[in-house]
Amino acid sequence: MANTKKKETFTIHGEDLLKKVKELIHEGNVRRITIRDKNGKDLIVLPLTVGVVGALIAPALAAVGAIAALVTECSIVVERS
Repeated sequence: MANTKKKETFTIHGEDLLKKVKELIHEGNVRRITIRDKNGKDLIVLPLTVGVVGALIAPALAAVGAIAALVTECSIVVERS
């Protein structure tokens, strides 16, 4: 079985960023989330390994919330396995 990775990109407004990241984390098949500004610069990369839940992801979500307050438009690149 080949280890294939699929990437999806979502363009989103800052106020919806945290909600979308939470949705993606709960899907469970996401391996990495990269948040980029409107110029394509990486703002944060969240590697999500199997079993990352609850208190372990809370600091990352706090960082995403801070980014959401600062940016008006960004994109989320989702890497799935």
